[in-house]
Amino acid sequence: MKLTAENFGDHFRSGGQAVNAWCGIPSTVTAEIVARAGFDMLTIDMQHGLVDYQSVLSMLQAMQASDAPKLVRVPWNEPGIIMKVLDAGADGVICPMVNSAADARALVAAARYAPVGTRSYGPVRAAMLHQDYVARSGDLVQVFAMIETAEALAQRDEIMAVEGLSGVYVGPADLGLSMGYQPTLLPEEPAVLEAIAQVLASARQAGLLAGIHCGNGARVRAVQAQGFDFGSLSTDGGIFTRAIAAALEEARG
Repeated sequence: MKLTAENFGDHFRSGGQAVNAWCGIPSTVTAEIVARAGFDMLTIDMQHGLVDYQSVLSMLQAMQASDAPKLVRVPWNEPGIIMKVLDAGADGVICPMVNSAADARALVAAARYAPVGTRSYGPVRAAMLHQDYVARSGDLVQVFAMIETAEALAQRDEIMAVEGLSGVYVGPADLGLSMGYQPTLLPEEPAVLEAIAQVLASARQAGLLAGIHCGNGARVRAVQAQGFDFGSLSTDGGIFTRAIAAALEEARG
């Protein structure tokens, strides 16, 4: 089953997995290149990417080259930006630093229409992309809470019990950092790996999806084998930097 915004839940419930692209370069050109590359999912990063709202809108338009679901990692758990990126046509949000059930409830409130949430009506571009958008938004809009601190790890079950979440997303670098280790997208510390496994187990128990950021393709394959629904492949900037360096090294022998 090819993953789309319309079949997002069904794809994963039927055992499907996905490789997610991570775009932080504020460019419609690179966004379109990534969209045409064949990723199963596409995410624009407003938190650590160099991307503002206008760039998000333009990149979402360029990404229409692909039918893949398009998510945005918002810069913070703030209602205004969550609502704006969804109105701009994002199929979902990934929210950083969700450390408690209260944080998760605030996220859901901003991303979901009543009665589940308090999202304000005005799906300007989203309604152009999907018929009956508001009525179908419960299935169309994906809401992921990032579990990336020791505090969130300790409260993961309470966070995942919040109605309206689609899933959780592990930020291994911040999670390791908060546990006293060096931040990395390729974790090897047993305590960090165990924490990641605990998040996945809790997500499965709660009936939620689980994604995680990965430093390379081998790590994506490893987390999929572990049971994660999707892994994000590095970043567009990181991939571009490494590709340029490798090409230059080859040219110089």
